[in-house]
Amino acid sequence: MTKIDEPTGGDLDGYAERMQRRKVIQDRRIAQTVTDRGLVIVHTGAGKGKTTAALGMVLRSLGHGYRVAIVQFIKGAWEPAEKKAFEPWGSQLQFHATGEGFTWETRDKARDTRMAQAGWEVAVRYLADAEFRLVLLDEINIALKKGYLSIAQVLSGIDQRPPMTHVVLTGRNAPDELIERADLVTEMSLVKHPLKLQRIRAQAGIEY
Repeated sequence: MTKIDEPTGGDLDGYAERMQRRKVIQDRRIAQTVTDRGLVIVHTGAGKGKTTAALGMVLRSLGHGYRVAIVQFIKGAWEPAEKKAFEPWGSQLQFHATGEGFTWETRDKARDTRMAQAGWEVAVRYLADAEFRLVLLDEINIALKKGYLSIAQVLSGIDQRPPMTHVVLTGRNAPDELIERADLVTEMSLVKHPLKLQRIRAQAGIEY
């Protein structure tokens, strides 16, 4: 293992001074922050990891004792492993898979639209309920892209949240209006993917 050189002598003194200046700047920034409030968080982009990152927030919220709701759009043709993993949390977590699978599998836009609208009705109830600190709308950006939901109804729903409710919206191709409304937007970039490069199919524990 390569040993990392540590600052010594004058370098150590300079390091301490730089860290002190940074601390002053950070303390000033924190002092200027506003009161906590619920955030609109968007995970989008072509890269893998959008739902996975959102589920990390779900787990963190559960660890704090908050109630959480997950509403999955598009997905639903199979039992996702995360649903089973979250079962021990009981009623603290509400999980709904409201779709019927990939659009190329269903091939029925009218039915997919009805399923998405039904899922949205479920989501709106949780968004309006102050008992739920975090609501994850998984793959909702796909439902928006396909026209199953309108951006107007989604923006209206998230704007009616109680002050401390966070909402996370995942899926590639997030619409510009949602990105503009969001407080935090992360775009996952695709660099390499085993399916495209090596024809390695989706595997348990990685993709589902």
